[in-house]
Amino acid sequence: MSPNQNVIEVTARDFDREVIERSHQVPVLVDFWAEWCGPCQMQLPILLKLAQEYGGKFVLAKVNTDREQELAMQFGIRSIPTMKLFKDGRVVEEVMGAQGEAALRALIDPYIERESDQARAEALRKAEAGDIEGALDLLRMAAADDPDNPRVLQDYARLAIQAGALDEARHLLDQLPANVRAGDEFRGLEALLALAETAREAPPEEELQAHVSQHPDDLEAREKLAARLALRSAWREALDQYLEILKRDRNFHDGIGRRGMLMVFDLLGSEDPLVGEYRRRMANWLY
Repeated sequence: MSPNQNVIEVTARDFDREVIERSHQVPVLVDFWAEWCGPCQMQLPILLKLAQEYGGKFVLAKVNTDREQELAMQFGIRSIPTMKLFKDGRVVEEVMGAQGEAALRALIDPYIERESDQARAEALRKAEAGDIEGALDLLRMAAADDPDNPRVLQDYARLAIQAGALDEARHLLDQLPANVRAGDEFRGLEALLALAETAREAPPEEELQAHVSQHPDDLEAREKLAARLALRSAWREALDQYLEILKRDRNFHDGIGRRGMLMVFDLLGSEDPLVGEYRRRMANWLY
């Protein structure tokens, strides 16, 4: 094994400390391997080279599956080599089979802290303090200096949506690479932007509520009301409006009843109890 301090052997006894806990500081790439595995041995020099080159920006944790069968079973390892990348205590990427250097860099790089992340952190502190414009200025500069950092672009887009700069947000989301666009955070941002675009020219919520009460078949007003409700995190009320659209006309506005519910699901995340509840209610009407 390499003398590099950023390459470690991990066992079931120390996995939580060396992988789960450490991944809150830096990404940890766990390589499930075995001595008899030819592809594992072929890939090892590449992994060691990257661990040396990145200089502590990620940790390579080696798990010998012959010795650590319990860990292999726990993480569902069916073939080796299998690599799982941990960040903030959870698996964020997974790949099976021997990988080339370029593929491994593409796997790791989105999770490596960069100089622009420091500006990003300062921008988020400003945003939490209520200085949205100041935060946006910092993120604009960070994005100009490091346009390949998806974390900067996504935070920039989120704050641009919050500030009502929707065209700017759309431009930012369109710049993100395919692997980022496939992620949960991107889908949530897409949903947030779509809701903001719907609500941009909409009347105030109170006016929409009164109008829908008097004109329950005005599905366009319901759609705008649902967007306004979702934007202020009134999730159940927003889902009820989309469900009502679905009940009255499932094809209205290219199926916005169903699509709107899916957008809210993306914002809530799959673990939220509301998602399970309203998926069932939606399915009852669709099928």
